[in-house]
Amino acid sequence: MQEITVQELKEKLDSGEDFQLIDVREDFEYETSNIGGLLIPLGGILIEADKVSKDKPVVVMCRSGKRSAAAIMQLEQLGYTNLSNLQGGILAWAAEIDPDLSVY
Repeated sequence: MQEITVQELKEKLDSGEDFQLIDVREDFEYETSNIGGLLIPLGGILIEADKVSKDKPVVVMCRSGKRSAAAIMQLEQLGYTNLSNLQGGILAWAAEIDPDLSVY
């Protein structure tokens, strides 16, 4: 499974790179803190797989990296090959990039 660090993700965001960010946490988690990704909770990832791009890089994130890894494994079963897991999830983002972000 491909992985990406929070520093690499910040570089992608800052440079305006064309990619998709998918957040697989639950609604209440996303409302507490998010960095602008498309919210598709893990339980619905296969149902809403058509919202996940196949023609550009996709970064999948969650709170710590475990649920996003599970989402990637499910999507890879559908033939996706363009997915990267955000190492450490929103917790790593808050620790290394934005210490003012609310974490739970």
